[in-house]
Amino acid sequence: MATENNNLETASKAQTRKGRVALYILALFVLILAAVFAYNYSFIKGQLGIGTAYGARVACSCHYVGGRDLDDCEKDFEPGMEVIGLSMDDEKRQVTASVPLLASATAEFREGWGCVILTEAEAD
Repeated sequence: MATENNNLETASKAQTRKGRVALYILALFVLILAAVFAYNYSFIKGQLGIGTAYGARVACSCHYVGGRDLDDCEKDFEPGMEVIGLSMDDEKRQVTASVPLLASATAEFREGWGCVILTEAEAD
């Protein structure tokens, strides 16, 4: 009887140790991932800024010059731009492309000029 209890306790301790090791490995992986993101943050933010500006300009031209629906305009995006979301303000004739919490750009249709990217001050 005592041997059975010892075997159960040993198995329980071994399973607890395995769980802790798995948790430490997961925490280490998340920490490494966060460090890589932090190290490359300025590069990522720059690339997203370029991507959102491109997306806003293309979608604005597609919708206001080409007369296509905004959902249809997303087909013109380059591969890898799936994270960019689009929103439209028909009253101001503007299209905003954004990646939440990281980057945003707005393009406005101007008669005779086509679609132009707005500065942050103009977009507000």
